[in-house]
Amino acid sequence: MNPQYLLRGSITKALITLALPIMGTAFLQMANQIVDMMWIGRLGSDAVAAIGTAGFFVWFGLSIITMVQVGTEVKIAQSLGAGNEAYAKQIAGMALYLAVAFGLVYGLFLTLAKGPLIAFFDINNFEVEQNARSYLGIMAVGMLFSFLNLVIASMFNGAGQSRIPFKVNSIGILTNIVLDPIFIFVLGLGVGGAALATVLSQILVTGILLYMLLHGRLFKAFSLRQPFSLETVKSMLALGLPVSFQRCLFNTFSILIAKVIASFGPDAIAAQKIGVQIESITYMTAQGFAAALSAFVGQNFGAGQFERVRKGTVEAGQIMIVFGIGTSALLYFFSEPLMRIFVSESTTVAIGIRYLKILSLSQVFMCIEMTFSGCFNALNKPLYPAVLGIVFTGLRVPFAYILSAGALLGLDGIWWSISGSSVVKGLIMLGMVAVLFKYGIPRVDSVLETDTKLD
Repeated sequence: MNPQYLLRGSITKALITLALPIMGTAFLQMANQIVDMMWIGRLGSDAVAAIGTAGFFVWFGLSIITMVQVGTEVKIAQSLGAGNEAYAKQIAGMALYLAVAFGLVYGLFLTLAKGPLIAFFDINNFEVEQNARSYLGIMAVGMLFSFLNLVIASMFNGAGQSRIPFKVNSIGILTNIVLDPIFIFVLGLGVGGAALATVLSQILVTGILLYMLLHGRLFKAFSLRQPFSLETVKSMLALGLPVSFQRCLFNTFSILIAKVIASFGPDAIAAQKIGVQIESITYMTAQGFAAALSAFVGQNFGAGQFERVRKGTVEAGQIMIVFGIGTSALLYFFSEPLMRIFVSESTTVAIGIRYLKILSLSQVFMCIEMTFSGCFNALNKPLYPAVLGIVFTGLRVPFAYILSAGALLGLDGIWWSISGSSVVKGLIMLGMVAVLFKYGIPRVDSVLETDTKLD
């Protein structure tokens, strides 16, 4: 199946048609996380801090599966663009095998290591640590299903059928929203109830996506028994590895920064956790648009339509710059009412306001970096944005330690280290895209052949 709207006609319409369901899924996930925080916030800042602490390791796992997710989307897009559906089916089969293997291994790791992982933060608050261990232990069971959902969704996105995972994920998110208050308050499970609601919702989504995959919604006839090919697996992982490595290091850096934040107490942890959820308006939308751009570029790249690749990348960037300006204004001018949606403690609110105001200055640059990375991934050049992200995100850690020293900026120094690095990454990414277009888009004569260059 090869949706023609990606290969001909209005580029802006094609991008928006593909991006809206992906962005819609991101917004629904954000709404789900906001509802989670609203319910958990009623238990107090300690409960929010517990989920914030455990959540780093859940996000770390989602970064790992990016290794499979990115390679799957790009390879399926390129294959269908080149008219090679048989190879696309093989990619899908290998992706499922890898998702199951990764999910089982990482879930087991979290189950066995949850105690030492939470202890790493030196929170010195028994209730926070106990709730964090409980939350992480339950979420570990759901990692298999989370991994499968992301990988299967990437198959549909790569084929230009982003509406299907949007609809299915909507069902799962609405289920989670309904189950949250029941498990947290009615059954009295607290933080563990929030985790259980999430896992059950993920299981439901997995079942529906697998049913659709096996009943012709992606390919005319698809079987789980695809011929195994080590070369296919290597090519998929080679595309996804730089992105996955970047995101894993990003989470590692975030954990190290969180340890600095933890030294300022549970209120600081809670404020940052809530602030990140609010800020996700930007980065989840940018991730969704990057995925759409990756599928668009991948299919046109596979079809040999290189000028359309160029124009699509520029138009995607223009759209996201406008969006970034809007979210910057939202976070800066409405920081206090946004924080008070989730928590009422004055100390937590005050810290969160400073976080949102400082981070608002970098939203446009975050959009630029994340969106254009989708183009590089689809052109088989994921290493460039990965190196950019690793270097400058890594610099956040020493700057967070230095700037947060009492004689300097205190807690605000951590926020400035994060915001400043995003500005630098966005500016450099603009230069990288300019160089890419000036010296020629890399091309392939076949999705299975080595790169040459189109002048």
